Amino acid sequence: MISLSQYGYVRVGAAVPVLKVGNPIFNAAEIKRLAEEAVKMNVQILVFPELALTGYTCNDLFLQRKLLATAETQLKQLVSDLAKHDILISVGMPAAVDNQLFNTAVVFQRGKILGVVPKTYIPNYNEYYEKRWFSPALNRLSERINLAGQEAPFSETLLFKDQNSDLCIGVEICEDLWTVIPPSSYHALYGANLILNLSASNEVVGKGEYRRDLVKQQSARCMTGYVYVSAGQSESTTDVVFGGHSIIAENGLMLTELVFPQESELIFSDLDIERLSADRRKFNSYMGKIEPKNYTTVDFSLEPATVEELKHPIEAFPFVPGRKEERDLRCREIFRIQSTGLRQRLLKTGIPKVVVGISGGLDSTLALLVCIAAIDSLSRDRSGIVAVTMPGFGTTGRTYNNACQLMQELGVDLREIPIRDACLQHFKDIGHDPNTFDTTYENVQARERTQILMDLANKENGLVVGTGDLSELALGWATFNGDHMSMYAVNAGIPKTLVRYLVEWYSDSTENQKVSAVLKDISNTPVSPELLPPDKEGKIEQKTEEILGSYDLHDFFLYNMLRFGYTPAKIYLLATIAFQNRYDSSTIKRYLKVFYARFFSQQFKRSCLPDGPKVGSIALSPRGDWRMPSDASPEAWLQEIDKI
Repeated sequence: MISLSQYGYVRVGAAVPVLKVGNPIFNAAEIKRLAEEAVKMNVQILVFPELALTGYTCNDLFLQRKLLATAETQLKQLVSDLAKHDILISVGMPAAVDNQLFNTAVVFQRGKILGVVPKTYIPNYNEYYEKRWFSPALNRLSERINLAGQEAPFSETLLFKDQNSDLCIGVEICEDLWTVIPPSSYHALYGANLILNLSASNEVVGKGEYRRDLVKQQSARCMTGYVYVSAGQSESTTDVVFGGHSIIAENGLMLTELVFPQESELIFSDLDIERLSADRRKFNSYMGKIEPKNYTTVDFSLEPATVEELKHPIEAFPFVPGRKEERDLRCREIFRIQSTGLRQRLLKTGIPKVVVGISGGLDSTLALLVCIAAIDSLSRDRSGIVAVTMPGFGTTGRTYNNACQLMQELGVDLREIPIRDACLQHFKDIGHDPNTFDTTYENVQARERTQILMDLANKENGLVVGTGDLSELALGWATFNGDHMSMYAVNAGIPKTLVRYLVEWYSDSTENQKVSAVLKDISNTPVSPELLPPDKEGKIEQKTEEILGSYDLHDFFLYNMLRFGYTPAKIYLLATIAFQNRYDSSTIKRYLKVFYARFFSQQFKRSCLPDGPKVGSIALSPRGDWRMPSDASPEAWLQEIDKI
């Protein structure tokens, strides 16, 4: 079982009832039935359409006292019938106030009407003529009203604040969203992180797609959750048709959607309020001096909810789009950013060549492909790419042959400089036994290769292009002042899980079939620094993921830690869900601890990184996205993992 409140979630729902226009008795019964169904699903916040208690298409019946009185009586009954449940409900109805009629959203919980929100903008164009019956919120005189036997706040500037969490709710109604500055924009600036929109938006060709984009965009602009629910098919079809289009969105991401339900139906999802709060704290231009408004905060309390399954999308590979079409577009864009960064560095420095070490692994392959794109865009000959393979003690025939064949097919200046003799001499100089396969044994090779590249760059008037990726930087899986160092690190913003897809995308895109075949084999080669001797069969003995753990897991940890500031406990929960068919919980916990321990201890390597282009929302440049003391303590994080 999962405690929603413990991990910062709230379960929200949108309900579209089948109703009878002008029959509040029938409609209230159906609203009650749907609400009780939502309770069984552990929904905590439930929204019904605009004027759902009477029907939106009553027209001049709204001026009939009988309809208004019946609606109020049924609201009173509805509030009473649902008083035993903790769920907070917002339902639309007409309310006679100040000798006027208002189109309102009534918010109630546990038998109490928390507030009544009047519609701010009243449409009166094309098929809409609401001003015939309703007044805008601007015309209200009263701050509090008597409704259904209760006194309640009455204002378009009400916020409903949960006393047990960070949840803060704002309400707007239909047309309010379609205006230049929707009321929800102000609600969000004053603290709302969940917007409820009670709507009656009819269907015409193309409107559904526009409406969908509008909801997603407003939720993104306001960094909120957004529950939009529209009137269903049972409204009058005299002149228009309603489709019950309902959307639950979170900061630009559509979580779930309902389109043209034929029967009463509800949808629900778990909103990540913690994620929204993290984004608001991070993007500090969000808050500031704003137009003064007299907001009133209404307190309520939601009881903790426990669910069997989290209803929120969890991406096991957050850096990699799931759909191939989207993934190809992402790869093309990233590759363009990488190559543009290198191109501009060469232009502005006046350096004519690049020098890059090629191992036959994924990272150096991607770096070489970026060099190709940059040099080609400058209309320079590819001989200006000095590509160096430096076989050492751990180099296998597979990676060596792939490196050489790739460089030959791409037409670069291929150099081969073996490092064995130089390393043996260095072992002798420092008194190290070459049969002792320790950190010294490995790092001597990495630093020897970097020295060759740097010195060759001086000789050739070139720029050393770094090959290390974002995941390696996060874990410190690099030799300090070895492969850790370069003159421009084109892969510094690319996580390991994405490197493979970039190489595969290039393989699928190139017309050179030999290059494509080599790239495919490189993609299928185990990730390894190849610093330890091969096994008896000449195959790679040192496999990174057998030492550190899966990069799939580490990239998942990295993304959720840096992007949203989640705690280790929440990251663990999400990982157990995302990887439930691949890794058991003990494996996830073990490598989560590895991740935090290494992330903290290896900051000193990130504090002196060379320049390199940022390509996504997660980056570790000490000049840009991530500033952290090199001697910070991971104790609090590790203790939390131990308690899981």
